[in-house]
Amino acid sequence: MGHGTPDNMNWAGLLQNLLVLVHLRQIMCGSARFPIPEEQEPGILAGSLSKHFPPPYQLLTQDYLWMDKNTGNFYTTEQKMDREALCPEETKDEECIILYNAIVGPSKDLIRFPVIIEDINDNAPHFENNEIYLRVSEDVTVGTCFLLDDQAQDRDTGRNGEVQYRLEGSDEFFSLKVEDRSLIILVVQTALDRETQDKYQMALVATDCGSDPLSATATLIVTVTDVNDNCPSFSSDSSHSVTIPRDSLKNMVVAQVTATDLDSGPNAAIIYSLSPKVSEQAKKLFSLDSLTGCIRLTQDIQSDDSEELVLKVLASSPNCPPAETQVTVSVLPKANQEPKIKIGFIAEHQNQTMVIPENHPPTVLAVLELDDDSSFTGSSLAIEDEVPFTLSPQNGKYLLSTSKPLDYEMKNEHHISVVLHRRSAEGYVITPSMRVIRVMVTDVNDNAPHFPQSHYQLEVEENNQPGMSLLQVSASDADSGDNGRVTYRLVKHTSTIFNIDPVTGQLSVSASLDREQQYVHTLTVFARDCGSPALESTATVSIRVVDQNDNAPVFLTQHFIFFIPENVAQFSQVGRVGVTDPDEGKNGYTEMHVVNNSEPFVVDNTQGTLRTTTNLDRETEDRYEFYLLARDLGHPVSLTSTARVTVFVEDINDNQPKVILPNSNFSCLTISPETIAGTMITKVYAIDKDLGLNSEITYTVVAREPAHNDSPFRVDSGSGNITLAQRLVRNDLGMHHLFIVVSDGGKPAPLHTTVWVNLLVNESMQPCHLDSAPTWTGPPDFLVQTPSKAPICKVEEGATRSAQLMLLIGLVMMLASICLLVLTAVLYLKQRRRRPQQKNEIPLRLKDKYYSDD
Repeated sequence: MGHGTPDNMNWAGLLQNLLVLVHLRQIMCGSARFPIPEEQEPGILAGSLSKHFPPPYQLLTQDYLWMDKNTGNFYTTEQKMDREALCPEETKDEECIILYNAIVGPSKDLIRFPVIIEDINDNAPHFENNEIYLRVSEDVTVGTCFLLDDQAQDRDTGRNGEVQYRLEGSDEFFSLKVEDRSLIILVVQTALDRETQDKYQMALVATDCGSDPLSATATLIVTVTDVNDNCPSFSSDSSHSVTIPRDSLKNMVVAQVTATDLDSGPNAAIIYSLSPKVSEQAKKLFSLDSLTGCIRLTQDIQSDDSEELVLKVLASSPNCPPAETQVTVSVLPKANQEPKIKIGFIAEHQNQTMVIPENHPPTVLAVLELDDDSSFTGSSLAIEDEVPFTLSPQNGKYLLSTSKPLDYEMKNEHHISVVLHRRSAEGYVITPSMRVIRVMVTDVNDNAPHFPQSHYQLEVEENNQPGMSLLQVSASDADSGDNGRVTYRLVKHTSTIFNIDPVTGQLSVSASLDREQQYVHTLTVFARDCGSPALESTATVSIRVVDQNDNAPVFLTQHFIFFIPENVAQFSQVGRVGVTDPDEGKNGYTEMHVVNNSEPFVVDNTQGTLRTTTNLDRETEDRYEFYLLARDLGHPVSLTSTARVTVFVEDINDNQPKVILPNSNFSCLTISPETIAGTMITKVYAIDKDLGLNSEITYTVVAREPAHNDSPFRVDSGSGNITLAQRLVRNDLGMHHLFIVVSDGGKPAPLHTTVWVNLLVNESMQPCHLDSAPTWTGPPDFLVQTPSKAPICKVEEGATRSAQLMLLIGLVMMLASICLLVLTAVLYLKQRRRRPQQKNEIPLRLKDKYYSDD
């Protein structure tokens, strides 16, 4: 145990140090606060750890935020932050903080930093009840206040959560005041009268104090309750007279009086009674119902004398003086015999009821005749009320006729009230008697079914569930029976996916609709009755299929292949990259971009083309492979697709040949005079970075020094091999300078490079060396293009100089050549005197592989 104590102490110390470091890290990061408003779109920069910690960075949780591991920037994700959901109601007035853990720096320190979610005004005030009810007595005094318990709640914080109230539509009867921001008080501004207006409906509007205010509305309904502030009253024409026959029976209703009280409920209760001034005879003969105001006979009238009785009726209610009206009752003498009305039917009839089809022209229905009593005079018949019938006297009889065609749909049964007017022999007007004649109208199928509207329009989202109900059409038919029974069908050529119930008119679709195949369906619905012959009408139904984002963008091809010359200008067009999306609106609007941003290409979405972002060099990169991503702007989720792109960089002749061998214009090779004809002496070797014809190299001897036509050396134009064409003779001894032009096969103009090959024919095989390079003295325009930098020798450019300058340069070159020849002769003589024994070497002979960075 004693030996373990130091180790335990060391571990405790390390743990303590680790905790201190972690604590210090958390304190350091705790000073960094990153506020961000809630409900931000994806990809919004929320903050960065780069100012506090070195890279790399790793966010341990990806909820709501993601972090760039190189920059330390963290951005919002598709998962939006909702402050009200993340922070409970009890922390409404406090900061809403989410703590994130991250690993930072090369040492991978664990830190914690807070993100403060700031509130935005994304919640409107909300009333628990859409309607608020309040009862107020009509005798309430002006200025009375009523506390409203229904307050609006707003889940936002700060000014966004503060609610203000206003009243709309009060017509100055009420006003609103708010105390302590939470007490809503309704104040009566004008005296109320329930009999004038018993209900007030206003709008209580709650608006928050955000920068872009949101509001909610509840309907405030104030019901004015009644007080007993009105008394019963009769109308000015309530007094009236009635006549009853002498043979009237007990309990017969003679008349009814009605008074009104503007109050309601019990306050409007009226009690009717006979005035004390009514005679005793009248009180014995009539009774008055105290609640209904009905006056009835209390006994049968047996007297044959006529008389007139006056009844004064009182209407009263509590705390009110009674209102009064008068009813005069005249009793007529009893008649000996009442005449009878005989009917002779002409039209079809059943059980004393005439039957006539509708739309029949005016015709005579029956003949009416009176069986009159001699004790009455002046008897006549007349039709009461406005009816489509006439009664015309003819030879002491009356003809009953229709005045116009009858319409079953307007009225299928008529009751003709024929009134008999008569007078007694004494001149009294006898109460008219009446007989009702019934006429039935039979239906014919003269009405086609009728749709309430001729064109129905509806919208249906595509990809609907099969069997979905779309619309129920309904047509009415004014006819009856089978003539009015309607069935429905679709026109014959309608798509089979649409069906209609023949009885109910319910329209449905049996398959999912696809807007991309057909965005509008127009259906014709027939409504047909069951009459004979049948009548029908039509209505059209237009179904607009609403788009859903169910189609991803589609590239014209999955693999685009383009060819573009190298060295084109920046932002040059590479080719068209077509993409289509058959969806509609934003669902069909697409944007393309290159998946790998490191590629030197960008998509021009306005023209649908691929463009370069920099100059291309085939010699650096001759082909590019990358992917394009197309994304639509659909909702709720955007759809994407990719296509492969291959761009081949075509070669242009932008590189002149580069001479590898010989490596200098000062190089010199000694050749023995004994060399056999046909021997390869050396070669010129050049390379060209271009491709194809642009890299095919030819070698041409432009000039020889000494300048004679029978030079023993030949250069192969294809391989560059320099061979001894003939046996060397004494005249060939000395220095031979071959000025060779190396050309490529580029079009439209080849590029050139020049090189001097120096060959010394000497019996002494010692290595030779030039102190100065040969100089071209010929015209400078023998080349199509003079290289700006020749790797071996420099050719002076003088195409633009004057003729005099050209001549001067030529003379200088000739003098230099003469000096060079003299020097060569001196060296030759010295070499002959020495005569060393050396092997025949060709230092310019080509190795198997030759590389140079020059």
